[in-house]
Amino acid sequence: MSRYNPRELEPKWQKIWEDTKLFEVTEDPSKPKSYVIDMFPYPSGAGLHVGHVRNFSISDTQALYQRQQGKNVLRTIGFDAFGLPTENYAIKTGVSPQEATAQNVEIFKGQLKKLGMSYDWSREVLTTDPSYYKWTQWIFTQLYKNNLAYQKENLQWWCEHDQTVLADEQVINGRCWRCENPVEKKALKQWLFKITDYADRLLDGLEDLDWPEKIKIQQRNWIGRSVGAEVEFKLKDGPQDVLTVFTTRADTLAGATFLVISPELAQTWISDGWKAPDGVIQYISDATQKSEIERQETDRKKTGVNTEITAVNPLTKKEIPVWVADYVLGGYGTGAIMAVPAHDQRDNEFAKAFDLPITTVIESEEEVYSGEGIMINSGTYDGISSSEARDKITAEIGTERVNYKMRDWLISRQRYWGAPIPIIHCPECGAVPVPEDQLPVELPALESYQPSGDGRSALARAEEWLHVDCPQCGGKAERETDTMDGYACSSWYFLRYTDPKNDKAAFDRDNVDYWLPVDTYVGGDHAVAHLLYARFWTMFLKDQGLVGFEEPFKGLRYNGYILAPDGLKMSKSKGNVVNPNDLIDEGYGADALRMYELFIGPYEQNVNWNPTGIDGTKRFLNRVWALTQDHLEARGESVSGDSKLETALAVVTHKAIKKVTVDLENFSFNTAIAAMMEAVNEMYKLKTELSLGSEAWNQNLKLLVQILAPFAPHVTEELWQQLGGETSVHVANWPAFDEKLVQDELVTVVVQVNGKVRGKLEVAVDASEDEVRGSAYEIESVKTHLEGKEIIKSIYVPGKILNMVVK
Repeated sequence: MSRYNPRELEPKWQKIWEDTKLFEVTEDPSKPKSYVIDMFPYPSGAGLHVGHVRNFSISDTQALYQRQQGKNVLRTIGFDAFGLPTENYAIKTGVSPQEATAQNVEIFKGQLKKLGMSYDWSREVLTTDPSYYKWTQWIFTQLYKNNLAYQKENLQWWCEHDQTVLADEQVINGRCWRCENPVEKKALKQWLFKITDYADRLLDGLEDLDWPEKIKIQQRNWIGRSVGAEVEFKLKDGPQDVLTVFTTRADTLAGATFLVISPELAQTWISDGWKAPDGVIQYISDATQKSEIERQETDRKKTGVNTEITAVNPLTKKEIPVWVADYVLGGYGTGAIMAVPAHDQRDNEFAKAFDLPITTVIESEEEVYSGEGIMINSGTYDGISSSEARDKITAEIGTERVNYKMRDWLISRQRYWGAPIPIIHCPECGAVPVPEDQLPVELPALESYQPSGDGRSALARAEEWLHVDCPQCGGKAERETDTMDGYACSSWYFLRYTDPKNDKAAFDRDNVDYWLPVDTYVGGDHAVAHLLYARFWTMFLKDQGLVGFEEPFKGLRYNGYILAPDGLKMSKSKGNVVNPNDLIDEGYGADALRMYELFIGPYEQNVNWNPTGIDGTKRFLNRVWALTQDHLEARGESVSGDSKLETALAVVTHKAIKKVTVDLENFSFNTAIAAMMEAVNEMYKLKTELSLGSEAWNQNLKLLVQILAPFAPHVTEELWQQLGGETSVHVANWPAFDEKLVQDELVTVVVQVNGKVRGKLEVAVDASEDEVRGSAYEIESVKTHLEGKEIIKSIYVPGKILNMVVK
């Protein structure tokens, strides 16, 4: 009997797939399509580790399954290769970013091919290729022409070590996220995209997306849309006569016992001549060293300083103090808030820290009550509902306003290794976009990639590249030396995949409208920024008539991390990285590795790597292989059929088909694998009773191989051919299960959340409520409506309905 040897059969099938172009596709309107991709990987010299493999295995398993469903599947890959790590490596070693990127990409491609990923490699894209970033620059010029790209001077985080600006989320405890050196705020002229013009569309569009609820919540919080009122407080002895605050709870105005202004607003007052009391200037300096994310953390100790300015509450006419505190942000609303400590947790903690008054204005037995109720201690508004009071106070004292936390997207980077911003600065004409027929603006070759030291990138030293004629007046001018944030290049790559070799346009409208939106988008990072930016660019392109859809990603699956055995995140610096190549070369093979990555736990949960866990999936594949070889050796023997045993074998197989089908639809990979393991155990029991040479074994083993194929693509391809399969198993139709063989033991349970149907579930007729509920949690559409909510009651009608009531 031949032995299962992944070292031989995996390279064999990888070459066959490549030679036959099995996974290459073209647009075919006659077939249903499925577009399945991973979030754009960044190619580093360290290569992939097993944490990355989980991400790619999830998407590839789905792509393989969809192919077997008869769909036209677009599954491709590219590399998001601009950025600081490669540039810093160039500065340190003298190896050009272009050369380092080429080396890193080859490492990644080699690993992905060794894993047997079913990519259409003919559509590969690379953000650092001028043929790609030409169109990134072209989209920039379209944004500029539509007043959505602009330049503005403002305070930005600046890392002196890396000589570049940082986004707020890249500053941690006052230090750069990459080099961990201290950062500072610096006034710089920067380029921004006006994403705030799309705030409402970005918010409203989330409702109909098949995304995890936790990601939608993060997106909503980042956009931070608030409907409220602006209220004016007169100031005594202040630098201005009136201070305007924004509030979403005008009904609590009588409970406002102090005002809080942001450090940024206080700095503006000082710049305008306000004589701040001792401690204010130092407090402002300390506060501006914290990122806005840090300042908004709810569990940190509240700090602040009294401005010694007094304001007058417009409702109560009482004088109240004005404080500076870093939990108020300068860019949100007016940079000032009214503090209502009886009805806001942060205000309450601040009031207690500094012994400030607390006045309750909505009836409640709670110490801090933020809900609705009946008004008290509010003069003429006493006795009415808070919602009615809010409307009346806004109409009589305030002005209705809508505010957003989201800021415009800062794209300037003072670095070499990025897509050059296609702008020419002319003393006469100002900022002029590079004409479209002169794109791409290519990066020039340099001897040194060290930033210039004057706040500009190394491009400032490329004299021949820098000095050009103005496209408008023909006078002497200079190119923009900032390059674009890497998120710009990754905001449209999923569009380029549909038409990657087009040199006349970024993409063909027909191709894009055939493939998009992406059906399954898989990743474990970039929950906010990338997704927002990609959605913004897609909406803009739709407005320009270049695409026919509003949202780029129909379905998002957000996977958890594979952590090191000690629970730490894998990284080269920690020395805890597990290289997939090592496991493959040791004889486990790519199939066993991919299966273990999916079997290790629910795909959305973080799990620790178990060095011995892969033994189990390798052992399972060995058993499938051995069972098939036993059958093949017995085929020539005379056999006698036993209809009852053959039916029993079919029941085992068809149960597995149904379970795996349902689980794949719900991304429940671990339970699908468990079902196949159980089926193989049952087959081994029947092996001793039912002759292995029978045709029934051949039919059922072929069915088993078909449902195993998305999880273990190499070994199943080999077994499929051995069992008489005429095509690749990956384009053979997904097997249908026979209802008659499973219906006597299975019933369909309708799963509801708060009375609304959110999914259906096939369960054993005698399944307990706990078993049904456990399986219901695995349904993605159910999971989405349970995330972040408390189940207060569940009602189960055996074999019919499970209704979970949440709040």
